[in-house]
Parts: sequence; C-alpha cells; structure tokens
Amino acid sequence: MKRREFFRTASAGAVGAAAAATGLAAPAIAQGNITWRMVTTWPKNFPGLGVGAQRLADRITTASGGRLTVQVFSAGEMVPALQALDAVIDGAAEMSHGTPYYWQNKSQALSFFTGVPFGMNSRELSTWIRYMGGQEIWDEVYDQFGIQAFLSGDTGTQTGGWFRNELTGLADLKGLRFRTPGLGGKVWEKLGAAVTNMAAGETFQALQSGTLDAVEFVGPYNDLALGYYQVAKHYYVSSFVEAGAATELVVSKAKFQALPADLQEIVRLASQAEYDQMASDFYANDPRALQALVAEHGVQVHEFPEEILQAGANAAKELLLGLRESGDALTKKTTESFIEAFKVLRVRTEQTDAPFLAARKKYFEI
Repeated sequence: MKRREFFRTASAGAVGAAAAATGLAAPAIAQGNITWRMVTTWPKNFPGLGVGAQRLADRITTASGGRLTVQVFSAGEMVPALQALDAVIDGAAEMSHGTPYYWQNKSQALSFFTGVPFGMNSRELSTWIRYMGGQEIWDEVYDQFGIQAFLSGDTGTQTGGWFRNELTGLADLKGLRFRTPGLGGKVWEKLGAAVTNMAAGETFQALQSGTLDAVEFVGPYNDLALGYYQVAKHYYVSSFVEAGAATELVVSKAKFQALPADLQEIVRLASQAEYDQMASDFYANDPRALQALVAEHGVQVHEFPEEILQAGANAAKELLLGLRESGDALTKKTTESFIEAFKVLRVRTEQTDAPFLAARKKYFEI
C-alpha cells in the first residue's frame, strides 16, 4: 500500500471514528454480548502492524460468535498513538495494541518484552515468555497498573534505520538526531546520538523537515509505505538493537477476568495465532519491499561498520548490567530472568541454527 493511500484512509477514518467515539463512553452490552474498544499505536491500514491489530480484533469477534466484539481505533482516532496504554489504564478503552518498550517511562522492565540490544531473537523471546517465566514477570509489572498483556505480533529482526549520509564510524553518530525507542535507543545515546521516540505517523515529516537526521521504524515492509526513501537513501540492515521485536495486546485486568472462561481463552489463543501470522506476514513482504526500495527508489543498503557494532555491544552489556543492579525490584527481577534465559537459549540458536544458516549461505544455491 502506498504511503499516501493508508494515511488518506487513516484521516478519513479518524473523522468518522471521532464522531462515533462520543457514543462509546462505556462498553456496549446487549443480550449478553459485549463490545470492547481496542486503541492502537499504528496508523489505519498500516502494513503488518495495523493490519495485524485489525486481524486480531476480527479473530476474537469471529471466534466468540460476536459475544465479544472488538472495535479497532487506530492512532489518533480516539487517542494519540503514544497514549494508547493510558487509555486502557484510565478506562477509556478495554484493549490496546502496541509494543511494550513504548512504555519504558512507566517501568524500564517493559523494554525486555519487546527487544533487547544484542539480545534474544523472536523465537528465543517467545520461548522465555511462554516457558521460562517471562509471562509471569510481565504480569507482575503490569499488575501495578491494573492491566495484563499477551504477545500479539512478531516483526522478526528489524532493520537498523535510515540515514542521510553513509556511516563510516562512531564519529558520525555524535549529535545525530535519531528516532529509535526502547533499550536500543539508550544504546544509541551511549554511542553519541540524540535519541527521541515518536509515533509512526509523525516520523516521515520529522525526517523530511530536518527535525530528525535518521529514523528507524521496523523494516522494509513498513518503511516503503512510510516513504523514508524520499529523504534518506542510506539504509542499514540488520539492527543490532532489535533482534526480535514483539507487539502486545493489553487488556484491562479487571474486565478481562470478569469475562467467561471461554472468552478469556479466545483472547489468549487469538493473540498467539496473530503473533505467528504477523511473523509470516513480515517474512513474506520484507524481502519484496526491500527489492522495490533498491530497484525502484535507488536505496543503498549497508551493514553497520565494525566500530559501531563493537561499541554497541559494549554499551548494551553495560546497560544490562546496570539494570540488573537497578534499585527497582521488578526491573532487577526482569533483567535477571532475561539474562538467565538468554544464556540457555542462545546455545540452541548459535550451535544449531547459526551453523546451518552459514552453510546454506556458503554452499547452497537453487
């Protein structure tokens, strides 16, 4: 989808939804059926992420036979993108769809459930959350705010970002105004960049106007639609700070627990199904979008210089060790759990998956 098309759709939808929202002060309940509102951090019809949020809502609605109908409000239709979580906490909505590291101002522990610099890939992350205590810690963190969350989408390993000029080393990062969130943003700060976070719908204009010198969002599938190539031609793959970024479905804990057991299970299973489907969506469309960026728009693809990678790894280690000694008990607990699981899971990835991929790349063409 072209950038103009989905933003034009988003604008039109926002007008209608804003009018409709005035009549949605409370969840609609009729003949035992419930309507919940999902606010998202994504533009309407946004490839992968926005489409995935809508698909998740539709899954829940269909699987429940309409007993739990989920209405989606894209970024700006009910609340601004980066106020989506607060809308659930405050009771203005029952659900939100975003990504945990957007809320690190509430708890630094939350960044671990999206992506950690030089950390877990998406398979490792979901294993930690599902089988090695991650979900239970995530529940503890969000319990402070009366909410709970489920993995709801997987972008896979993201790309490193768009830069106006080619990067030759660390000196090029000094004072660079860079949109990048989460713990990865903190690593880039340690490398000298001036880091900020902003919603997807704001990033192109900020890059175009010169408010930003560089921007990263997800990867080719989203980036082609956002149009970054019109301003910056140097595209870095792959990211060393977001190896397996995940999205979340957040629900009001009290309202979720008040649902019948079967509806609770539908929400859980629908979230798990969408986590897996979104991964395939990005895997299918990222390579094709990258091909278009290079062939049709003259984008130059790079890997980060070794000097930046080494400094980034050192900064990431320093950051994680600092969080492990954090005065905040839940951040410390989360960090320790993540590191313990990472030490186990990376053995499987590096001793089994990595050698196969290296051999396939070197020897197998078809």
